[in-house]
Amino acid sequence: MLRTFRVQNLAIVEESRVPLGAGLNVITGETGAGKSILIGALELLLGGRADKSLIRSGATEAQVEAVFELAETGTVDALLADAGLPLCEDGSLIIRRTISATGAGRCLLNDSATTVQTLRKLGDLLVDIHGPYDHQSLLDPGFQLELLDAYGRCQAARTEYLACYRTLQEQEQQREQLAGDSADVTAEMEQLRYVVEEISTAKLSPADEEDLINEHAAAANAETILKTGGALTATLAEEDGSAFDMLASIQQRLAELARLLPEAAAWQREAQSAAVQIQELSRSISDRLQRIETDAHQLQELETRMALVQKLKRKYGPAVSDVLTTLAHRTARLEDLQTRGERLAALEHQLAATQQQLSKKAAALTRARGAASGNLAKAITKELRDLGFLKAGFGVELHPCPPRLSGAEEASFGFAPNPGEAMRPLRDIASSGEISRVMLAVKTVLARHDRIPVLVFDEIDANIGGEVGRAVGRKLRGLATTHQVICITHLPQVAVYGQQHLMVGKEVRGNRTFARIATIEKSDRVEEIARMLGGRDSTTVTLEHAREMLAAAQ
Repeated sequence: MLRTFRVQNLAIVEESRVPLGAGLNVITGETGAGKSILIGALELLLGGRADKSLIRSGATEAQVEAVFELAETGTVDALLADAGLPLCEDGSLIIRRTISATGAGRCLLNDSATTVQTLRKLGDLLVDIHGPYDHQSLLDPGFQLELLDAYGRCQAARTEYLACYRTLQEQEQQREQLAGDSADVTAEMEQLRYVVEEISTAKLSPADEEDLINEHAAAANAETILKTGGALTATLAEEDGSAFDMLASIQQRLAELARLLPEAAAWQREAQSAAVQIQELSRSISDRLQRIETDAHQLQELETRMALVQKLKRKYGPAVSDVLTTLAHRTARLEDLQTRGERLAALEHQLAATQQQLSKKAAALTRARGAASGNLAKAITKELRDLGFLKAGFGVELHPCPPRLSGAEEASFGFAPNPGEAMRPLRDIASSGEISRVMLAVKTVLARHDRIPVLVFDEIDANIGGEVGRAVGRKLRGLATTHQVICITHLPQVAVYGQQHLMVGKEVRGNRTFARIATIEKSDRVEEIARMLGGRDSTTVTLEHAREMLAAAQ
């Protein structure tokens, strides 16, 4: 249950702590006193949209806080664990949300930061809020089907059907992509074959990058290289007076000097080492020159190869590696298109199997809904009679339709409020007051089948009164035996059934409006019921009437 609820600097509420109890909590007050602010604050706590305009004038932020006491925390703890949040301690769950004027709001669960999405998921587990306009959703066939599935516990069958339906959609999309336009596919395959053949024929390799450029440069300048290189080897070691000969002469003189100057021996060894290096350098140059050919045919081949490589690089990539990547991609795509016939045939086989499976899943879901529809109609009819429709009839019909996300049928709620009238679709005949009672009947029936602990009704009693209002009050009191119920009401016939009664009022202090929320009992409660009966100025008659209504309800 929702034990405490605190609102700070939200609209006209400066600071208010709302104590709530088990059973039926009724909230009353004059129009405009701020009752709807409480519902808005609760929706905000449960992941509703934050609006900075809600912050009280003069304040920098607004904050709402709720403390839930849970008899069983397993489902909530599982959600908290998935979100990496602290689990409930002693059954307590604390939710806080702040709206800042700067736009940087905060969400906290058990004093740890979380996201609005997590608050929404948590809200789906804890609180069901029904507002004054929500009854219109009861006219939507999709919503009617959701209600039937919830009542009949058809979710498992619906989940299996939905998974199969989505598989079928994916396979049909794959088939569409594979089939495509045959002319377009043929043209694409021709283009791919041309590219693959053009690149494959070239037999490119990484050597076609720098190695080819260097080889071409050597072949194009072979004569100059040989002439210059030959002169260089001659100067180094081959001709008379070469560098090697000069170093040999220097070694002889150093040997003579070493007999007179011992240090010259080291100089001689250095000269000898230099001579060896000169010989090795000459030999290296000579070896490389021997591999250079002045063949004009070879040069032509190299130039042709370079032109081909440059052409492919211009068309398919700035480098040889890019051209080879293009070849790999185009080859894979070509193979993919060439085998599409085989894959299309295999996919058609899969589609047939999936369609057969979908038919079975749809039939199972239809059977579950069919079994639940009659029971739901009976249960809602019984609740409607408790709410003043003594002779009314309620029906749930299923109409086959092509398979879709929700199944292979649509649901239609029928309503006959008066004896002798044919049952017609609810949307065609029900007034807003009637739909409100039908929604309350639906909520009452479903409350026995769900585990949401807190039910909130915001003016569900709109457009009704008198004996029907008392029937609604009794029904809400009955719901409160298994759930905590919070009801905002303008009807004294409903308010008297509350086990806790909170009154919202407002006052002006220093040109500022302040909302106040307080629990009322005994004489204060009598006066509030009397106000609801006869206006602001209570009379002895209205006060006595209020006492009688409270006594009868309790």
